Amino acid sequence: MTTSEAITVEPLDGPAAARSESAIRLVYAEVFAEAPYEEGPEAVEATFRRFRSQVRKSAFRAALARTAGGEPVGIAYGYPLSAATGWWDRLVIPASAKLRREDGQRTFGLMEFAVRRRWRRHGVGRRLHEALLAGGNEERVLLNALPEAEAAQSAYRSWGYRKVGEARPWEGAALHDVMLLQIR
Repeated sequence: MTTSEAITVEPLDGPAAARSESAIRLVYAEVFAEAPYEEGPEAVEATFRRFRSQVRKSAFRAALARTAGGEPVGIAYGYPLSAATGWWDRLVIPASAKLRREDGQRTFGLMEFAVRRRWRRHGVGRRLHEALLAGGNEERVLLNALPEAEAAQSAYRSWGYRKVGEARPWEGAALHDVMLLQIR
């Protein structure tokens, strides 16, 4: 049995993700403590304050990967972007009106994606990504990624994402690549 075969990927809606917060937090805290992110406890706590409001969105979706023994190994979550999203407003060079048009169904915003080190390069990330997107009917996916996160950037590009700009997703944030995947 290969490592990826021993892993299950469970799609979660908002309430189920809220119930799985401790497992999601474990993965997030471990992965984002690594370089280039180097997030400490305060950043993790801020992420999970946002998470608690995000899971209340009706269209929130998540995927959680676990070993056969139940150990959490990977996470992915997000939701469709509303017409009032500020995501596009953070771009350094403004996007065209055509690109930035949102209606609550067009674009899935991939908020967080992480796989613990031991389970990387075994297809777990791809399975998480596929499970997360299988639950929706959006035509595209949008995410922000640090340019220095080479493994993540490589995975995203191999799945068909392309860079459409650069942004500082929040006040004081490092410059991120804004990446888009057309799926329909």
